[in-house]
Amino acid sequence: MSFDFDLFVIGGGSGGVRAARVAAAGGATVGLAEESRLGGTCVIRGCVPKKLMVFASGYREAMNEARDYGWDVDAGDFDWPKFSTRLNGELDRLENVYQRLLTNSGVETYASRAVVVDPHTVQLTADGATKTAKHILIATGGRPTRPNAGYDTSLGMVSDDIFHMDSLPKSMLFIGGGYIACEFACVMNGLGVETTQFYRGPQILRGFDDEARGMVADQMKDAGVNLELNTDVTDMVKVDGGVEVTDTQGRKRVFEKVMFATGRKSNTDGLGLENTATALGKGGAVMVDDYSQTAQPSIYAIGDVTDRVNLTPVAIREGMAFVETVFNGNPTKVDHALIPSAVFTQPEMGTVGLSEEAAAEQEPIHVYSAAFKPMQQSFIGREARVLMKLVVSQKTDVVLGCHIVAPAAGEMIQLAGIAVKMGATKAQFDQVCAVHPTMSEELVTMKSPTRST
Repeated sequence: MSFDFDLFVIGGGSGGVRAARVAAAGGATVGLAEESRLGGTCVIRGCVPKKLMVFASGYREAMNEARDYGWDVDAGDFDWPKFSTRLNGELDRLENVYQRLLTNSGVETYASRAVVVDPHTVQLTADGATKTAKHILIATGGRPTRPNAGYDTSLGMVSDDIFHMDSLPKSMLFIGGGYIACEFACVMNGLGVETTQFYRGPQILRGFDDEARGMVADQMKDAGVNLELNTDVTDMVKVDGGVEVTDTQGRKRVFEKVMFATGRKSNTDGLGLENTATALGKGGAVMVDDYSQTAQPSIYAIGDVTDRVNLTPVAIREGMAFVETVFNGNPTKVDHALIPSAVFTQPEMGTVGLSEEAAAEQEPIHVYSAAFKPMQQSFIGREARVLMKLVVSQKTDVVLGCHIVAPAAGEMIQLAGIAVKMGATKAQFDQVCAVHPTMSEELVTMKSPTRST
């Protein structure tokens, strides 16, 4: 049977684009459809614009510190329209880069939504044309959701919307306790917005190391974020000046803007997968095996649409493994264990491996933990603290987890992740000479356990 393409990719995010490019470079004929903008969540409405906002929000405190170090600095007010214009220009540039990469690789792209008609056919909704392919790759990612509540949740934005605000609000409420809520609360607080965050649980960043997330929460509050735990919304009403919010304590307050960061779901609605044997799981996630293959042999899925590990580098690796498996005859699984990650709060949190709590459930452990004032802030009388932490197996001395709360923790955990992934022991960490004076030297100078469990 002949097909229009060897591979048709639905979704132009990082994972789908990488799979398309690599398959085409190997000689496959490839088509790709993207209904929105090439680059997907990470490049257009996620990691990249968020990180640029993180950069922008850090300068206010940096200028305050500069004054204490002796600089004559006039901070002035943050110019949101100027920043927003530059941000949108950068996103346009990156989208054009993605388009050039696909074109230069020989991938045929379609600016259209694509719907699966049968195991080997997709229909482009822009013009009704159909395309056939030996293999179909679903890489449509995920999207933020609003909660099912007894009030008008449309009064609140979601994370996709925050990049498109016409002006910076004077006050803003974030609802949620995950990394998206925490990161944007820190960003807005850093930009001078009166920032409040509600989380219905007892502590933010559920699933991360307790000591690390506790330090992040404390420092967010110290920096000015009004973090209210065990608190949720019971009602929202549009009023002059914004949204009146009633919380679970019965308090009513008006916020100029409200943002929900209460969950995401896979983009499979209306995708036509019911026309195949492909199975969906919780939140519409595409169910796949270790090789990203669905129950329909011709259909594969990668990235956030599968709800495995929802990180851009993971989606890219899954895309590469898919090409190795399907087009290079080299069945390849993606190793989803020991993946380093960072939460770009202020301060940042970097983590790889097991939390203290998860490790203690698994086996007896030693915990090496150092919390201290870093030199840069201590010199000018700041109270900010950082955390360097190793979780170590008592039996094997292998470092099971590394957790860092500090400025540039994301940069540090990338390097620490190499050692943890290689199975380094605490003794091997100790054999490394410290780089002095640095915050991270504590990772190789902690000689005695802080506690053992």
